[in-house]
Amino acid sequence: SSGVTGMSGFLPSDEHRAIEEAVQRICAKYDDSYWAETDETGRFPEAFVTDMAEGGWLGTAMPEEYGGAGLGLVEASIVMRTVTQSGAGFSGASAIHLNIFGAKPIEKFGTEAQKQAWLPGVITGSDKMCFAVTEPNAGLETSAITTRATRTNDGWSITGRKIWTTSAQRADKIMLLARTTPREE
Repeated sequence: SSGVTGMSGFLPSDEHRAIEEAVQRICAKYDDSYWAETDETGRFPEAFVTDMAEGGWLGTAMPEEYGGAGLGLVEASIVMRTVTQSGAGFSGASAIHLNIFGAKPIEKFGTEAQKQAWLPGVITGSDKMCFAVTEPNAGLETSAITTRATRTNDGWSITGRKIWTTSAQRADKIMLLARTTPREE
């Protein structure tokens, strides 16, 4: 039986089942030994991410005008759930979640220029992103962050520290959470 139909209180559509089945076909190419090797070596699952990108799954919840599928967060969640249930677990999910969900603030709040600069590459997987939030003295409590962004003649100057930034070692794009005014102000 389909994993989607087992979700309590959720009535999947034919489209939801089709998403799950398509993602399952990709995941079936990656057996337990593949995921054990990525876990043991710390090697990033590039082949898996490439297949997910080529299948269009990194853009599940992104608008069509930037190359996404124009679906929603429910559909993106079905993609993620299917990946984790396949045997990939969180190794597979964490390899793609930033491309699927991480750029949503740009989609929702970015300028048109930012959307055009960021979204297509994140959707195709040609750009690898990370999202820098956590700080040594604030953890994930975003209201307590101290990293500052100050406007300069050349753009912005950033001062502060970020830690535990998932995928930072391979990212070529970083979305960084910073204050433009001190907390006390």
